[in-house]
Amino acid sequence: MEEKKYNASEDIYSKILRAGRRTYFFDVRSTKAGDYYLTISESKKFTNEDGSFYFKKHKIYLYKEDFHGFSDLLKEMTQYIIDEKGLEVISEIHQKDYKKEETIDSEKVSEEKKEDETKENFTDVDFDDI
Repeated sequence: MEEKKYNASEDIYSKILRAGRRTYFFDVRSTKAGDYYLTISESKKFTNEDGSFYFKKHKIYLYKEDFHGFSDLLKEMTQYIIDEKGLEVISEIHQKDYKKEETIDSEKVSEEKKEDETKENFTDVDFDDI
């Protein structure tokens, strides 16, 4: 059995958050000097027209001298979003059955028009005429 050589950026501790088409990886790694830092990676799955798929990945490196400021701003920004928009997800991309209010209204109008046209095209038949 082959022994694994020590990699300077080897993961020390990892957690994964799966969120629909996105997966977030939180990895504690070690610097060459033996100190720790955090990488946060986002991997998003996309599908090609032929049915095959691929991933787009983005990564940030967060060093411990930045933890406090990063944490403070993350809390502030997430709280701002929750305060302004609430916790409900309203994005069409995330909700397959989501319909915009104006779309729902236009569908109702279309249905009403169809009903009116049907009523207008209906001819009263008097059976005495037959």
